[in-house]
Amino acid sequence: MPLRFLAVLIVVAFCIPVEAQQGKKVPRIGFLSTLSSADFQSLYSPRHDAFRQGLRDLGYVEGKNIIVEYRWAEGKIERLPDLATELVRLNVALIVTATTPGILAIKKASGTIPIVFTSISDPVASGFVDSLARPGGNMTGLTILAPELSGKRLELLKESFPNVRRVAILWNPDAEVNVFKGTQAAASALGLQLHSLEVRTANDFESAFQAAVRDHALLTVPTPIVNNHQSGIIQFAAKNRLPAMYAVPEFTDAGGLMSYAPSYTALYHRAAWYVDKILKGAKPADLPVEQPTKFELWINLKTAKQIGVTIPDSVLFRADKVIK
Repeated sequence: MPLRFLAVLIVVAFCIPVEAQQGKKVPRIGFLSTLSSADFQSLYSPRHDAFRQGLRDLGYVEGKNIIVEYRWAEGKIERLPDLATELVRLNVALIVTATTPGILAIKKASGTIPIVFTSISDPVASGFVDSLARPGGNMTGLTILAPELSGKRLELLKESFPNVRRVAILWNPDAEVNVFKGTQAAASALGLQLHSLEVRTANDFESAFQAAVRDHALLTVPTPIVNNHQSGIIQFAAKNRLPAMYAVPEFTDAGGLMSYAPSYTALYHRAAWYVDKILKGAKPADLPVEQPTKFELWINLKTAKQIGVTIPDSVLFRADKVIK
C-alpha cells in the first residue's frame, strides 16, 4: 500500500466521530422551559445545576455521551407549542419540563413521546397520570404537592402574624383550580378570608395589585405566570408593607419575606434518574410519580425589617435558611 494512501486512511480514521467509530448513538433529550435562558440561569441556576449533577452522577456528561436540546419560551407561554414541535422533530428520546403549560404543549406536538416533569402541582387531578403509583401513560416525574402545601403556607402566615384575617392569593384559574380549592379549604379551617386575585396574563397584575392593597397578607401559588413576575410581586408587597408567603424559595432570595416549598434542587436532581431509566428502556407508565421528601422554610429578615414586621422565634427557629 502506498505510504501516501496509508497516511490518508489514518487521517480519515481520526476524523470519524467517536460515536460512529464505536457504533453508539449519543442520546438526545429535550428540555422545555417557560423562562428565558438568562432568567433560568440567574433565578434558578441551582435547579439546573442539580439536574446536570444528577446526570453526571449517573454517568452522563453533556456534549459527550448525552445531548440536551434546550428550548426557552422567553416568558411567553404561547411560544411553547412551537418549541415543543421543534423538539419532537429533532427526534429527542424524551422531553423534560417543569410546568403544566409545558406538558400541554408537548402533548399537542406528540401523544407518545416520553415526558419527565420536575415539579407539577397535582398530576392526577390535572389528568396527566392515572395515579402516582401507576402513571399509565407516556409521562411521569415529580409532584410538588401544591394543594397540601398551600395550606401549610397559610398556617405559617397565621402563626407568624396572628392578626392577619384577609389573605390575597395570586393564582391562574386556567391552571391551578385544584390548588386554589385546597387553599380555600385550609383558609376556612384557619378562620382566614381568602381574596382571590386571578392572573392569566401579564396585563392582569396591575388590577390584581390594586385589589390587594387593603388585604392583610399575600400568598402565591406555584404557577408560571406568577413565577415569571417575581420582581413586580416582591416590589408590590414591599411598597404596601404586606407580609407575603411565596411558593418558591427564589422569591425569598430576591427580597420576598417568606417561602415554604419542597427542595426544588432535590426534585431536579431526582429528575435525572427518570431520564436515565427511560433512556435505558423503561416506560413512563411503569415509573411511579414521586412526592417530595424534603421541605424548606426560608425567611428574609432584611425584608421583615424593611416592612416593619417581626417574625416570632417559634417560626424563625424552624427556618432552613435565614437571610440577614
